[in-house]
Amino acid sequence: MDHSKRAVVLVSGGLDSATCLAIAKSKGYELHAMSFDYGQRHRAELQAAERVSDAFGVVDHKVVKLDMGTIGGSALTDGDIAVPEAPSEGIPVTYVPARNTVFLALALGWAEVLDADRIFIGVNAVDYSGYPDCRPEFISAFEKVANLATKKGVEQHNLHIETPLIDLTKAEIIKQGITLGVDYGLTVSCYQADDDGRACGRCDSCRLRREGFEAAGVADPTRYLSV
Repeated sequence: MDHSKRAVVLVSGGLDSATCLAIAKSKGYELHAMSFDYGQRHRAELQAAERVSDAFGVVDHKVVKLDMGTIGGSALTDGDIAVPEAPSEGIPVTYVPARNTVFLALALGWAEVLDADRIFIGVNAVDYSGYPDCRPEFISAFEKVANLATKKGVEQHNLHIETPLIDLTKAEIIKQGITLGVDYGLTVSCYQADDDGRACGRCDSCRLRREGFEAAGVADPTRYLSV
C-alpha cells in the first residue's frame, strides 16, 4: 500500500468527525480510525464511533484508553462540574485541557507505525465552542512539532494534518456530509447523552448541531430526551 494514500482519522462519534471520515474516504485514502476512551461522561459516543467507522469500511478502528479525568478541569471528565446549558462567555468548562494535543500525539505515533503521511481531524473554528485546540494556529504548530519529532520527519517524509472542516459552518459541514453519504442518525454529539445515545437538547453541542441542521435545511435525525 502506498503510504501517501493511507490516513489515520480521529473519530469521536460526533457529526464533525463522521464528515471528516467521509471526506478522507472520498479522497481515496485507506482509512484507519482512532477513537479515545478518555474518561468522558458517557459511552454513547464511542458506540457511535464504532457505527460510523463500520459504515465507512475502515481497515481498522483502534480505541485508545486514557484517563484524562485524573487531571480534571472539565465538565466532560469531572462529574462534579455541571455541563452548562446556556451560552457563556469565554472558553466553556466543557473544554478538556490538552485533549487535542494528546489525541494528535497518539495519532501521530500510530501514523508512524502505519507509514501513513496523513492525519485527519474534524476540528472547526467557525461554529464551535471556542476551544483553543481547534484553531488553525494550533494545527499548524502541531504539524511543525510532528515533523521535528518523528523518524518520518527527520527522513523528509513529512506528515500532514488535514482539517477539511476548519473553515466551514455547521450547515456547510452537514451539506457536504449528506453529499458524501453520511448517515447522521449514527452519530452522537451531545455532551451528556444518556446510555442509549439520546441527546439532552440543551447543551452547547446540541445547540450547534440543531442550528446546523436548521440552517442546512436538512431534517435533524437526532434522538432527543423528553425535556
